[in-house]
Order: sequence, then structure tokens, then C-alpha cells
Amino acid sequence: MRVNIALLTVTDTRTFDNDKSGDILENKIKDANHNLVDRKICKDSKKEIKKILNQWLKKKKIDTIITTGGTGLTGRDITPEALEEVADKQIPGFGEIFRHLSLETVGTSSIQSRACAVLANGKYIFALPGSSGGVTDAWDKILVHQLDVNHKPCNFVELFPRLKEK
Repeated sequence: MRVNIALLTVTDTRTFDNDKSGDILENKIKDANHNLVDRKICKDSKKEIKKILNQWLKKKKIDTIITTGGTGLTGRDITPEALEEVADKQIPGFGEIFRHLSLETVGTSSIQSRACAVLANGKYIFALPGSSGGVTDAWDKILVHQLDVNHKPCNFVELFPRLKEK
């Protein structure tokens, strides 16, 4: 099953010309045979992030949203706070697993990551770091498997029909 994905880079410094992490994710999404239905860049502004997320959350064609950037500890890193404000449910295991896997590549620096995931309006939103290594780890070690309906024993895709149950 092809997953329809929207991709948001959160940054005060990058453009489409130099968004290396966004480019990596775009290529990985396409290589996995998923559809990249939209890609945007916005400033590290909670208001701007939420505005884009809320627009995408209303679109039936989008199944999953991936953000890159704004998950660190500095004052401008506010992507997790923006996700928290649109979330219906937290997916704490995503951040836990991401940091565990990151230990292999960046050692104890993984403690500085606030990578996270939520459910909102029946869609998954994954907030990944802005680094090329971070997005590569998140995609190659978690998302490529969980966004594959054939991954067993279970995966995020098989839950799509039930995410809006009451």
C-alpha cells in the first residue's frame, strides 16, 4: 500500500536549495514507493507550524505528516510543542525507540533529541531531527518498516482504517 505523505522542514536558515534533510526524506519516501503529496518549509514558529499542520490534517489525501527540524533543546526548537497542541494522542514509543537507536550513531548526544510522534485527526505526525543523520536513522530504522503494510508482526499502516474510531 502506498502511503500519502506530506513533508515539512522547520528551519530559520534553509531553503529548498539547501534542505539536505528534506531532500533525503523526499528520496526515501519515493524509493519506498510512497506518494509525497506536499512539501513545505516554514520558520521555527509554533503559529506557522500549526497553521500548516492544521491545513494538512483537513486533507483526506494525506495519511502521514513528517516534519524535520525544531526538535532540539534551543529556544527556537518548538516543533514538539506545536505537535502537542494539534495532537489527539501521543505515540511515546516512537521517540523512545528513536533515541535508543540513535545511541548507536551519536552516542549519548541522543539524549538531546526530542523526536516524537502523535496522532491527530486520524493521521500520524512524526517530528524528526533536522540533521541528515537523524532523518536517515528515523527513516531507515523505524519509518520504512512501520509504513510498510507487509511488516510483521504489526505496522502503522494496518491501523489506518481504525485511527478515527470512537
